[in-house]
Amino acid sequence: MTIFKIATNSDWAEAEKAGQFEGSAHDKSDGFIHFSTGPQLAETLRLYYAGQDNLVLAAVDETVLGDALKWEHAPSRGEDFPHLFAALPLSAVRWTHRLMRDATGGFDLPKLD
Repeated sequence: MTIFKIATNSDWAEAEKAGQFEGSAHDKSDGFIHFSTGPQLAETLRLYYAGQDNLVLAAVDETVLGDALKWEHAPSRGEDFPHLFAALPLSAVRWTHRLMRDATGGFDLPKLD
């Protein structure tokens, strides 16, 4: 299954230099890296990234992450979300996409696979 990470361009540029993504400031304060599934992605963007630009979407192969990936229930959304309790190795990333705004101000998402 493919899971998705949203990051700022600057955070992702740092990850590319380091060869792994250590997480955003929010991820670090929570102690894990937040991900969304394809069906969860639009609502995650709406709730947590409204008004932000300069974002990157990374598609990640969850099978590469091993036991460090845990599915945990988020009561605020009533769903289980993937959380990574380790750095994200860039070798697990299938592709990245710069998120742009559409005509309505929402995010223009690529085809999610």
